[in-house]
Amino acid sequence: MRLSLRVEASGLDEAALQDGAPIRFRAVLQVHGHGGPVDVMDAAGLWTAADTGRPESAPRARTDALLALRRAARAWPPLTPLLSAAVPDTVDLADDEIAELLGEGARALAAVGVDVHWPRHLTRGLTAHAAIGPPDDGTAPSGTATAASFLSADERVTFGWWFDLGGRELSREELDRLAEAKRPLVRLRDGWALVDPREAERARSERNRSVTPVEALAAALTGAAEVDGRQVDVRPTGWLEGLRERLTAQDPALAVGQPPGLAATLRDYQLRGLDWLARTTSLGLGCCLADDMGLGKTVTLIALHLHRRTDPAAAGPTLVVCPASLLGNWQREIERFAPGVPVRRFHGPGRDLATVTDGEFVLTTYGTLRLDAVRLAGLSWGMVVADEAQHVKNPYSATARALRTIGARARVALTGTPVENNLTELWAILDWTTPGLLGSLGGFRARYAQPVEGGRDPAAARRLARLVGPFLLRRRKSDPGVAPELPPKTETDHPVPLTAEQAGLYEALVRETLDRIAAADDMTRRGLIMRLLTGLKQICNHPAQFLKEDDPRLAGRSGKLELLDELLGTVLAADSGVLVFTQYVRMARLLERHLAARGVSSLLLHGGTPVAAREELVRRFQAGEAPVFLLSLKAAGTGLNLTRAEHVVHYDRWWNPAVEAQATDRAYRIGQTRPVQVHRLIAEGTLEDRIAEMLGRKRELADAVLGSGEAALTELSDEELAALVELRGEAR
Repeated sequence: MRLSLRVEASGLDEAALQDGAPIRFRAVLQVHGHGGPVDVMDAAGLWTAADTGRPESAPRARTDALLALRRAARAWPPLTPLLSAAVPDTVDLADDEIAELLGEGARALAAVGVDVHWPRHLTRGLTAHAAIGPPDDGTAPSGTATAASFLSADERVTFGWWFDLGGRELSREELDRLAEAKRPLVRLRDGWALVDPREAERARSERNRSVTPVEALAAALTGAAEVDGRQVDVRPTGWLEGLRERLTAQDPALAVGQPPGLAATLRDYQLRGLDWLARTTSLGLGCCLADDMGLGKTVTLIALHLHRRTDPAAAGPTLVVCPASLLGNWQREIERFAPGVPVRRFHGPGRDLATVTDGEFVLTTYGTLRLDAVRLAGLSWGMVVADEAQHVKNPYSATARALRTIGARARVALTGTPVENNLTELWAILDWTTPGLLGSLGGFRARYAQPVEGGRDPAAARRLARLVGPFLLRRRKSDPGVAPELPPKTETDHPVPLTAEQAGLYEALVRETLDRIAAADDMTRRGLIMRLLTGLKQICNHPAQFLKEDDPRLAGRSGKLELLDELLGTVLAADSGVLVFTQYVRMARLLERHLAARGVSSLLLHGGTPVAAREELVRRFQAGEAPVFLLSLKAAGTGLNLTRAEHVVHYDRWWNPAVEAQATDRAYRIGQTRPVQVHRLIAEGTLEDRIAEMLGRKRELADAVLGSGEAALTELSDEELAALVELRGEAR
């Protein structure tokens, strides 16, 4: 049995109004049967005992109706008198009860399944909106220059309120009349308006305020702003609305084109990226170019530098901050694609900024930035570029703080992985490029990150997409029209059985460590879990890595090593190149030793390799001097161009698919002319099987919910942890 309330009002005629006659409200209880809602008095046989024709089911229906009424009265106490009435048909309502029923009362009743129906001739629904934009004083011109100065200057933007009632905008006088009546029913516009007096008073008390330009832009893009903990619809005005339309245009006409002085022919998608970068930075806004690795972010940025040199308002040197391993690549690319443009490295002893000129490229590293931020901040930069911007994904790191001290007319982040683990990383990047756009970190976590990562609020995900969309350009190799000349890429997971030695070590470590974990306190427990996970992955690689043997026998002890030998046999027979990634430098050295014993030439690059040596190793591999390149995943997963390789082997699994994809893109990038085969070695029946399952679920970056890697596993219960690391039957 379901109930509803129909609200009625009497005494609304003009004569009664002139005589000062009271207006009477009452709620009519309705029951819902198969034929729709029926007033209780008209519900045949439910309440009238004298009704001899009532159906046999009437007592049961009456009981159900009373139970429903009891639930409704508990939810909204003004209905309580109906419980003691012989026939619970109507109840008179006072003004304050009507006011409550317009808001909290109706919501409480809806929660128990009772709808409230109001007279159609009464106008309801007082809604607050905001009009936001620069002061419309008739003096500001329109156009790009105005928007750029508005966003970069110390301006304030008007946040003005407007209200509508039943879809019609209210004047200030009408709003005053609603508030001054102090009752829910007010004569307005040749009719009657039904408004909670508290809502009317709150609306009248709202005062226009001012916000920063970036806050105004964020509100214009999302169409909403948060005021006192509630969402308010926002309508941008003036040229702020024009700016919003320009930033969100789906297919804007290309305005920049190939810049003079660029010794390269940009592909269509690169031209679109250049136009987007030029348009956004010309407005005084920062942005993030987040194309897949290997799609030419570097040459696009060089083209942007050349374009900006022609604009006096944007002129100035460009500072590029990048990992040390990419200094040489940046210098070579600039010299190749922008011949004649001065470029210097601000790195190492004797580094100097004294003679930096407009139009020059200055290259430095994140490490040098931390040491010399004061000197770098002393120059007037036309543009600052953070390459591999995921290096500043921790906003509290010394690197991120140092980067924020460097002023510039434009800030551009380059990264193939704007989100590696969680949305806080996206906040850190965009809050550097366009400070204030996403609000404070705490507010961003509460408003967007937590509901989006938890999958609880699709509306929050849509608002976030509208907010960041104009400032983050993301293209993938698989997108239509992007790099159609790239050859196919094949990815294969290779299940590998453990040897008897590996299985014995694996089970012993699991058994011993789980016993210790069960008896440990929280802090010790986390450390034990991390050591367990690391130890198990090392056993899956090779017993010699786990046992830290000084002069190990390598052959015949690891299923992965045996499969790698088979793969290399096929690869080398075809005179192909292969990249072998591992997260452990010790494992890379063991592989180097094993290959040398087999007479296979290899190169090894890891985090301790000096910059000059890294560049020489890359040159030798690209020249075909060695067929196998062993690489530490974190040290060599970004920035290197290794298109000599047709095969990529992931010897062990990282916790994040984006990191593995970046490593694969060392070979699968613009310039690759041959099909690329990716091989992932997975010890079957082990922890690595479960890692592979998790990575499969994380594969889509658009989900923006990537977990937090190994750290999350330290919070598993003992039972969950045992299920994660147990050695399953197929590996025994």
